[in-house]
Amino acid sequence: MRPARNEASPEPQAGFLCALDDIPDGGALEIPADQPGAPGVVILRRGENAWAYRNMCPHFSIPLNYEPNTFWAYDAELLMCAHHSAMFRFEDGMCVDGPCEGAALTAVAIRIERRQIFNND
Repeated sequence: MRPARNEASPEPQAGFLCALDDIPDGGALEIPADQPGAPGVVILRRGENAWAYRNMCPHFSIPLNYEPNTFWAYDAELLMCAHHSAMFRFEDGMCVDGPCEGAALTAVAIRIERRQIFNND
């Protein structure tokens, strides 16, 4: 299995993160942080559903990916941290295997409108 790489399409609307179709079905997309040094956001997609989390593993507070916008997703169910192989469920960010089992990713509130994903904060 190879990691997926994608580019989000820019949109001028306030709070816009990406289009649902910018994310491969069963995969992930990285939204870089607005401020240097702050964690970005990783958005996961399964069909018409999407979940967003801070791009930071709870094990060592490091990004979930080695390379920009490259994530390991398995069966549209689990996201793997590239550093220590912790496995997180798409739907709740809970670590179900690995060094931080029982911990969870920090959720980012989003909403989907007409296949567009917006920050819901």
